[in-house]
Amino acid sequence: MKDDIRAPALFFAPFVSSAMRVEPQWIDYNGHLNMAYYHVLFDRAVDEVFSLVGLNQDYLETRHASCFTAECHVLYKRELTEGDQVRVTAQLIAFDDKRLHYYLEMRHAHEGWLAATSENLSLHVDMTSRKVTPFPPDILANLALMKASHSMMPLPATIGRIIGMPKRTAITVEGMTGERETETRH
Repeated sequence: MKDDIRAPALFFAPFVSSAMRVEPQWIDYNGHLNMAYYHVLFDRAVDEVFSLVGLNQDYLETRHASCFTAECHVLYKRELTEGDQVRVTAQLIAFDDKRLHYYLEMRHAHEGWLAATSENLSLHVDMTSRKVTPFPPDILANLALMKASHSMMPLPATIGRIIGMPKRTAITVEGMTGERETETRH
């Protein structure tokens, strides 16, 4: 019926993904989960949480827009091995009309220990022009509901962390100036 009113999405704080299993082909020569597959597991969980706000395959096909990851910072905390089951929690840290900033934790599904974290920035993209574009009002409304649900959670300690080594322990190479490249903005 065209007069049906869709109930607003219900967001748990944090969102918890379905259980996922470490596959045998993902184990590297070190005998643990290869770093690339942590990203696969995080990505599968992001698909679940994005679907809750309406950003799924149907959204792509009907509205010709999607989300692209612009930045990702993963911290590997503990090894995962073949057959381990994990769940990923998601916390929406911030959003604006074109961007999502969110934090993920991957935990062993049965024992609860932390395997990895991932801080991400995603951009809303018009798939026809391949340019960043604002979210439509209904998606913004869903994001606002999710953010309200997640706003009572404390901010994770690692948000905004910068990769680096303390100067007292870093080995430097003579002749390197330490100048940085100019950053490209989206």
